[in-house]
Amino acid sequence: MKEGKADRMIHGWAGLGGVPPKDRARAYHWEARLRWPMALIALLALPAFYFDAAGSPMYQAWGSAFSIFIVLAFALELGVMLALVRQKLRYLQHNWLLLVILLTGTVALIRPGYLLEPELYPLLRLLVFGLLISRVFGSIRRIASPSGMLTLLLLSASLLGIAGLGFYWLEPTVHSYGQGVWLAFTSGATVGYGDIVPTTPASRFFAVIMVLLGYALLSLFSAGLVALIIGEDEQQLRHQMHRDILHLHKEMAALREDLQRLSQKAGVEDDASGRPPPGPEASG
Repeated sequence: MKEGKADRMIHGWAGLGGVPPKDRARAYHWEARLRWPMALIALLALPAFYFDAAGSPMYQAWGSAFSIFIVLAFALELGVMLALVRQKLRYLQHNWLLLVILLTGTVALIRPGYLLEPELYPLLRLLVFGLLISRVFGSIRRIASPSGMLTLLLLSASLLGIAGLGFYWLEPTVHSYGQGVWLAFTSGATVGYGDIVPTTPASRFFAVIMVLLGYALLSLFSAGLVALIIGEDEQQLRHQMHRDILHLHKEMAALREDLQRLSQKAGVEDDASGRPPPGPEASG
């Protein structure tokens, strides 16, 4: 599905512009090949947040390892794309979100207290996660189409299952995996029934993440559903136009045959009467 000029402009403003138009073919090829691997790597921010919020030094070490891997992977992606694209400055302008992710992700890896107050680091990690999720959904925005609805549903179910495990781990009032999935669903759908609520700072931060994910997934699902409905109407309209065009072709063919018959009949009558066919001199 090709993007229009307005869509490319909007995505460029959002830092999701990708390779600029009229660039090298290899740059477009590698951008498409790296889209899904980088989306999966960005989703590693979810377990990294689990480990950071767990409180155990071992889990926090795993969280730091995941975060370092994410930052290095995105730095490698930026280096590869800059080596491939011809319009390097324009690529950086259209993908400024990647630079922000690298900057904030690097700051979040620094030990609390050196650059920011320790109380601000959970907010910084939440900001990094939100930026990564924005990059994920910006990269896979093409699934918001009738052909990508199944992929979107599978992605939503997978994230819901992982989020249920996160709430089961982080929230002490959640006593089963099913309750964790229910809390993940009510948070992501922004329903908020109130039967189960997050009570700890870690689970509340995670609830904020689920709200952001829920808005993104619902937006993609709504866009795909609208595309599906509009696509059926457009398909019916195209079929009707195709039938009308075939009908017009048949009418034009019939009119052409009638004109040929009339012309032949007029020529036969002129030959029988011995009169020359009317021309410019006769009409003058």
